[in-house]
Amino acid sequence: MEGRRLVKGNELGNDTSRTPRRKEGWSVFKRIRLAAKEQRLMTSLYHVVYHEAQLRAAYFSLKRKAAAGVDGVTWAQYGEQLAENLKTLAEQLARRGYRPPAVRRVYIPKPDGRQRALGVLAVADKVVQYVVACILSAVWETEFLGFSYAYRPRRSVHDALDALTVGLMTRPINWVLDADIRAFFDTISHEWLKQFIEHRIGDQRLVALIEKWLRAGVMEEGTWQASEQGTPQGGLVSPVLANIYLHYVFDLWADNWRKRRAQGAVIMVRYADDIVVGFEHWEDAERFRKELGARLAQFALALNEEKTRLIEFGRQAAQRRKQRGEGKPQTFNFLGFTHICGRTRKGKFQVVRKTMRKRMQAKLKELKQELRRRMHQRLQEQGEWVAAVLRGHYQHYGVPLNSRALASFTYRVKRLWHRALRRRSQKTHTLKWAKFKRVTARWTPAGCIHHPYPFARLAARGKWVLAVS
Repeated sequence: MEGRRLVKGNELGNDTSRTPRRKEGWSVFKRIRLAAKEQRLMTSLYHVVYHEAQLRAAYFSLKRKAAAGVDGVTWAQYGEQLAENLKTLAEQLARRGYRPPAVRRVYIPKPDGRQRALGVLAVADKVVQYVVACILSAVWETEFLGFSYAYRPRRSVHDALDALTVGLMTRPINWVLDADIRAFFDTISHEWLKQFIEHRIGDQRLVALIEKWLRAGVMEEGTWQASEQGTPQGGLVSPVLANIYLHYVFDLWADNWRKRRAQGAVIMVRYADDIVVGFEHWEDAERFRKELGARLAQFALALNEEKTRLIEFGRQAAQRRKQRGEGKPQTFNFLGFTHICGRTRKGKFQVVRKTMRKRMQAKLKELKQELRRRMHQRLQEQGEWVAAVLRGHYQHYGVPLNSRALASFTYRVKRLWHRALRRRSQKTHTLKWAKFKRVTARWTPAGCIHHPYPFARLAARGKWVLAVS
């Protein structure tokens, strides 16, 4: 799905030719960012949206094998007459006659068994949204705060994870608030979002285009439904709009609260609507949680009380809980990892990150069904697919101290594959485990650590401040 991808706002659209003058060779989005630093209100941006060079670059930046939108047109079909299609699209945008089609709604399973609603856009709509997302990213990147990581250039999931780990290990943190906003993307207020956008965008043509997307509605089983609130997950502009919304609702407020209200140390990390805040004092944590609920209510949002937890966590947590006879410190989940209070071999405190059990179980369940579907493919085709799955898993979950979980995942994938091969015929029904391992060894790489220790990554990039900002 394209909805959660990183918007690389500064890499698209170098529509100027190379010249000896460096300034003339910069892309249009870099120029927008420079202008956003100098002026508060951007009043002339819409002409970038209908520039054919930007639309063409956006088209080739899309995923080529993504599902077709509500119009049934795929990426390849749209590209058969690309020049003509982009010219027509640019003319519609220039005269403000473009009407976004409804979003086709699909559902994908979540690790907890529920369904997540995603929107599938038409190709033309993806092209326009990509350009607008790059414009918005260039404007707001100048004022987004350091502890916001989602959908921003040169910031990844692992940057957020490492910043959180370093903050927990270097600051006197004793309590952690794991906050979750209930149905965030579905409850965003269109009225508040428009006000937030107009805080930096003075070009009403661009604001009107964003409003069209918000009101386009969704198609589900052939029935059109109006969208009076929220922004559909799956839209390329939706992640940036969500970041802008939380920048004003949470980031600025929380940063001001930490500077003016907190009595002790406070660290924050936010990735989209997943928020983790660490506190030195329990009184600060309890007060912040109550005031956060009131703050969100002002902007049509609410905390998910079932998932929002305040736990004791930090270098003193184990000792204090042992003195009270309460057992080991509680853990919390963030971005697919369970964070645990651990100790080094020398007895020093460290944050241990393990693959979330629910995520692993959901992935194995998905792989079991897919292996059954691929059961009669050639062994090499199956092996190449399994190898790609394992490599992708290692690249995300291959963090230090997670080797045991990687090995467990690899072993269970092999078992699932072995079981599927034994069911393909009577001849393979007696396939022994030892022979299976020998034959498939070339396609089942062992789990390995892909990421450095958090301190090493942040030190190499010179971003120690990100861990505590």
